[in-house]
Amino acid sequence: MPVSVVRFNLVEPDATPASLGARYRAALEMAAYADEHGITTVQTEEHHGVANNWLPSPFAFAGAVFGATSRVAVTVSAVIGPLHDPLRLAEEIAVLDLLSGGRLVTVAGIGYRPEEYAIFDVDWKRRGKLQDEVLETLLKAWTGEPFEYRGRTVRVTPRPQTEPHPLLLVGGSSKAAARRAARLGLPFFPSAHLPQLEAYYKERLVEYGTEGWTMMPGAETPLLHIAEDPDRTWAEYGRHFLHEARTYASWQSGDIRSAVKSAATTVDELRAEGVYRILTPEQCVQLGLDNLVLHPLAGGMPVDEGWRSLRLFAERVLPALAD
Repeated sequence: MPVSVVRFNLVEPDATPASLGARYRAALEMAAYADEHGITTVQTEEHHGVANNWLPSPFAFAGAVFGATSRVAVTVSAVIGPLHDPLRLAEEIAVLDLLSGGRLVTVAGIGYRPEEYAIFDVDWKRRGKLQDEVLETLLKAWTGEPFEYRGRTVRVTPRPQTEPHPLLLVGGSSKAAARRAARLGLPFFPSAHLPQLEAYYKERLVEYGTEGWTMMPGAETPLLHIAEDPDRTWAEYGRHFLHEARTYASWQSGDIRSAVKSAATTVDELRAEGVYRILTPEQCVQLGLDNLVLHPLAGGMPVDEGWRSLRLFAERVLPALAD
């Protein structure tokens, strides 16, 4: 049975507070429905100051999801580590770990948008050193014991439930990220299918004498939408996928490697590219992928259409995969 993921970034261009609030509440209802129907994971993410209202507070959203569910994991992929106070981040994750019974998965990246660092007056050029400090502080803080932090002794409480600590992965597409993960003995989450980088990470584990593992996207990791009539759905709703794809493309320089990187400038190009796919339930079953990532509210997708996709996935795709 493949891992099944429902992704939410809560994008809505030209939203009003009322419409965005309705979208947030719909996402929580979808998460509860996903939980009831055996979907494995809710995935969310962090971006700041985006005109289309991209979710900036993934842990607040994760807490709401945990309150509405009992089994599903929530993966924050990714938190932009250097933008957070390390001690406060340790507390936030510990509390969510306790609330959820260990269902939170955090992928820590350093981001790729200097303008986000500028919003918080964080030095872009120091992002590597800041990320080291964040990760090292989290691991020390979660022991519940006093430790030295910026020249003083501190202690963070409460301790999380998960032993030895909540699941924390280092995300990225660079050798520096792979080295950082290996040095700290943390799992590595490449941002795309990068087998050579995975091999480099494993070599560094041996060098540092640490242990770890890789959670890497497959060679194919499309973002899925399920519909009875893909042609009609592309015609009516393809602009929402294109909006998200173009937003991502505007952020990503040539050296950024991402599983969702797109060069499309039209809906037809996007459809041909295959990063976003609208499939019938039967076509989705036939994909044969180990991970199925449903994106029901992509790019400001109308909530009703998002629900149609989610219900088709839960009621016709997952039962067929279980047979």
